[in-house]
Amino acid sequence: MKDTLHFIVSSIVDNSEAVSIAENEEDGIINLTITVDKADMGRVIGKEGKVIRSIRNVMKIKAMKHGVRINVSLAEVPQE
Repeated sequence: MKDTLHFIVSSIVDNSEAVSIAENEEDGIINLTITVDKADMGRVIGKEGKVIRSIRNVMKIKAMKHGVRINVSLAEVPQE
């Protein structure tokens, strides 16, 4: 799961080295948290959240095939 999500996000952003994904499991739900460079946040979110919504949908399809539940979130970068 984590590798697929990393591939998708890395393909979207300009600075693919800054992409990191944290994975933890809680109550049978796999939580994946994406962290990207501050300049690439807009690319990952997209207009009206369409890109991140599409990423979540693709990952939910993969999760259903494996019989697990998944939650994909985007980590906020603190303002400087």
